[in-house]
Amino acid sequence: MSHAHSSRKILTREWNFGENYPMDLAWELAIRLATAALLGGLVGWERERAQRPAGLRTYMLVAFGSALFTVLSVTAFGPSADPGRLAANIVVGIGFLGAGTIFREGEVVRGLTTAAGLWAVAAIGMAAGLGQYLLAAISTAIVLIILAGVRVLETRKHSE
Repeated sequence: MSHAHSSRKILTREWNFGENYPMDLAWELAIRLATAALLGGLVGWERERAQRPAGLRTYMLVAFGSALFTVLSVTAFGPSADPGRLAANIVVGIGFLGAGTIFREGEVVRGLTTAAGLWAVAAIGMAAGLGQYLLAAISTAIVLIILAGVRVLETRKHSE
């Protein structure tokens, strides 16, 4: 059975959280949540190193929360539920959280990178919550390259 097919099977099964709850599925869902928290933590660690206000715990919680909502959307509400609806609301919720990080000081707008980073980490959490580990890992690497690598280029540009 292909990974995509087995993942789809896990996501479309009707759930009974009583004594028939399959332990292998419980471990799979726990791994998804832990993966999200770990990947969010990598981005948060980079933000802490850059001495930004939103750091390790914030990014871990956003990734974990997004993964948990994603897991719940495909497991807790039965086969007739629309997981896309909950996913869309994760994006809206993160938009509000991100908006709270943006502020203006005179001509300078601060917090845009933090807001964008939280938004990206929420998407990484959603990918992990769906069991899309490779997508989540590659996305994390891209976010880290953007945050750390581009900062190096910006620093060089401003020092010239």
